[in-house]
Order: sequence, then C-alpha cells, then structure tokens
Amino acid sequence: MDIQKTKQQIIEEALKNIPFDGWTSVAFDKAIDDLKMDRAVLPALFPRGVQDYLDYFSEWADDQMLEALESINADDLKIRAQIRMAVEKRIEVLTPHKEATRTAFKTYLNPQYARGGAKITWATADKIWNWAGDTSTDYNRYTKRGLLSGVIATTMTYWMRDESGSNDKTFEFLNNRIENVVMIGQGSSKIIKPVEGFIKNIVMPTVKSKMEKV
Repeated sequence: MDIQKTKQQIIEEALKNIPFDGWTSVAFDKAIDDLKMDRAVLPALFPRGVQDYLDYFSEWADDQMLEALESINADDLKIRAQIRMAVEKRIEVLTPHKEATRTAFKTYLNPQYARGGAKITWATADKIWNWAGDTSTDYNRYTKRGLLSGVIATTMTYWMRDESGSNDKTFEFLNNRIENVVMIGQGSSKIIKPVEGFIKNIVMPTVKSKMEKV
C-alpha cells in the first residue's frame, strides 16, 4: 500500500462529506465506503482520529500549495512577493473546501486541539520559508516563522469571514499584513510579543525535546 497516496485519496473523498458531517468518524467512514476500502484502514493510518485527520488536512494543503509553486522560481521574486504568493496559493487550494476549513478552525478552538492548531500553522510557515530559500539556523529562523505564522493565522481568519465571492479582499488584507510586518524579523511590538510567547512556550520546548533525544 502506498500510504501517502491512500491518505490523500481518503482526505479528498472525506472533504465531500465534512461540510455536512464535520471532522468526524462519520465523514471518514463514508469516504472509506465510497472508496470501497476496508474500514480498518482508518485507525491504521489515522490512529489519533480527529487530530490526525486535521493534521493531515493541513499537510495535504501544504503539499498542494508547494505543487502549485513548482513552476515559479522563488529567486525571481523579492522576499515579500515570495511570501505573499505562497500564502495566496494555499488559500486558492483551500477555496473549494472553504466550509471544511471553517469547520477545522472551529474544531481547533476546542482546548484539546488548540495546540495542534498552532503547530500546523508553524509547519506551514516553515515550508513557505524553506521554499523561499531561507536557510537560517539561529533564533532568527524561529522569529521569521513565528511572524509568518501570525500573518497566516490572521489572513486565514479574515478569509473565512470574507463572503465577497472572490479572494481579492483577502489577498489585499494579506498584502497589508505583510507590509506591516518586515519579514526579516522586525515588526510592531504588538505582533512580536505574541510571537515571542509562541516561540518560548511551544517551539523551543519542542526543539529542546528533540535535541535531548539525540
């Protein structure tokens, strides 16, 4: 079994049900049945249930974003244009699944999933910076990704409330957010302080834990 291909098939089929059934086993059981797969596949591929469904949905969106960026040479763009384009591509990937994305965000408001929401946002920011060619390994690396995590979170929140029928207003909001935050690590104190807390309380403990296992 090609695990990644199977997970992709399941998530793409489940996305048809999630607007009606939410991020529940019901939506994924229906997907499995429609794909004519054994239901035992679900706990094998998504052992933590909802948390794994949500994590993989974000990973899937990141993969689709990077695929959409393959034809673009990041070196031809200024850094702010790189970041803006990457976030725009991710939103475009999610646009056909806006209701499922809204439901995912509502699920992340549940305290038991909130930490996972922060981590997947960080992971998206990391992939965008990697695509943009950032190779920093010092604290500046975490500052960049923390600031971009803030931009992604606020832009996604705006997008989910945007009922204009297009993404134009959202992209304008995104552009303004990027202009307000210098992506090399400078920005207003109102933005930096939450980021510093994010790094201190979530990112650095994770990094420290990984180092202790080496």
